[in-house]
Amino acid sequence: MATQEKIICNDKFCPKHGSMSTRGRSFKGTVIRKFPKRVVIEFDRTVFIKKYERYAKRKTKLHARLPECMFNEINLGDYIEIIECRPISKIVHFIAVQKITGGNKQ
Repeated sequence: MATQEKIICNDKFCPKHGSMSTRGRSFKGTVIRKFPKRVVIEFDRTVFIKKYERYAKRKTKLHARLPECMFNEINLGDYIEIIECRPISKIVHFIAVQKITGGNKQ
């Protein structure tokens, strides 16, 4: 059996170990890009087009903070959940909370 290493998280933006509070909306999507402290997720949504009385598929990309304690856990193609928080930077307004499944999920 592999031993679980105790990961020390010194990230003040971590919702579990830091002081960052989460509120508002939550989204689930696939990780399409990974940076040292940030991930980009993408998910599909349907939009009603009033003129044609039909639905169209659109894709949305959101940037989320990646806490230090989850860096090795989350990889490209994983299906994760993010939750809204206060603005951390110009484009980051969400925090990665948990990994739901590995690989591609449609």
